[in-house]
Amino acid sequence: MSDALGTGSTVKAIKMAPKIAYRNLFHDKVSLFVTLIGIVFAVVLVSVQSGLFQGARNKIAVVIDQVKDADLWVVPIGTKSFDDPSLLTGREKFAILSTPGVAKVEEILVSFASWRKPQGGKKSFILVGLDWANGGLKPWNLSQGSVEELTTPNSLAVDHFYFKDLGINAKGDHAEVNGQNVQISAVTERIRSFTTMPYAFTSLTRARALTGTSPEQATYQLVKLAPGADLETMRSRLAKRLPDTEVLTQPEFRHRSIIYWLFNTGAGGALIGGLGLGIIVGIVIVAQTLYANTKDHLNEFATLRALGASARYIHIVILIQAMLSAVIGFVIGYALTWGIIAATRHTTLTIVMTPQLTVILFVLTLAMCALSAVGAILKVTRIDPAGVFSR
Repeated sequence: MSDALGTGSTVKAIKMAPKIAYRNLFHDKVSLFVTLIGIVFAVVLVSVQSGLFQGARNKIAVVIDQVKDADLWVVPIGTKSFDDPSLLTGREKFAILSTPGVAKVEEILVSFASWRKPQGGKKSFILVGLDWANGGLKPWNLSQGSVEELTTPNSLAVDHFYFKDLGINAKGDHAEVNGQNVQISAVTERIRSFTTMPYAFTSLTRARALTGTSPEQATYQLVKLAPGADLETMRSRLAKRLPDTEVLTQPEFRHRSIIYWLFNTGAGGALIGGLGLGIIVGIVIVAQTLYANTKDHLNEFATLRALGASARYIHIVILIQAMLSAVIGFVIGYALTWGIIAATRHTTLTIVMTPQLTVILFVLTLAMCALSAVGAILKVTRIDPAGVFSR
């Protein structure tokens, strides 16, 4: 046994490390339970905070992400985000279409508007006019009604989540927008803005009528380039022809919108602070629980040292224990996180879990447990092997 565990330990002895780690971990069920509770709590905390952060990012770019056929966005100069609307002058569409290398242009009108509830009272909201009649973006996630019904006069689509805020109860209800009568002809699901203001979708023509905008004006011009056209060349060409605008790629505009809301306003401070605090608290909890678990097994490690186990061998055992704890804790914590996501699906919380985020969280859990095992390793390294004989 001494030869197997000494400095010149054989491959067979190294292969025994997982078995020893497993038995050491599962021998004391109470200690294992306490360890897993700490890891599970840390996983749930970090997962929920990360999911909230991802959900916020998605809400900020919810409309931008639906645009699939635009290479460039022409926006009013100084635009900070999609929800920071101002009007273009109105000559941009014709200047863009007359530029060689442009295949088509799609217009979007975004404007703040006032919603008068049927029972009285007003609510500000974001009106989005889409040009689907000419092949542009259509309202999506329709749970009631259809795009065809939105072509009828005075029709709007709003999200079911905002019914209470807008004072409506069902599809077909009427209200006033900027003093004009409108009807809810379609209902969407899970299209929410990052701010407290609801989105309402209608045709571009109806949006212009509701906001008093001229037929030539829009908030954004979405440019589709002709096959073979160089993106940067076209961007430069359009920027020269449209001096009062900015010409951005879709990823650039998305990034700008997210950065504005998360870092340049107080709205994202709580999310970022919560995410950072969640990671710190998670590391502390895991470190304490794994350290306590290792401390409870000091006698066993002392016995291994007395039998000739090298420090390296014991370090391997501790790390394997930490990784086993991490995997089990992550599986349980991740399952609980999905339970929380399901429970909050119809609340103001938007927790988003993507495959990429899942991988990041798993790696982070392994890293937290590995880092936490370092403290336990330092404790075990100072064990006096002779102490086992004095018990």
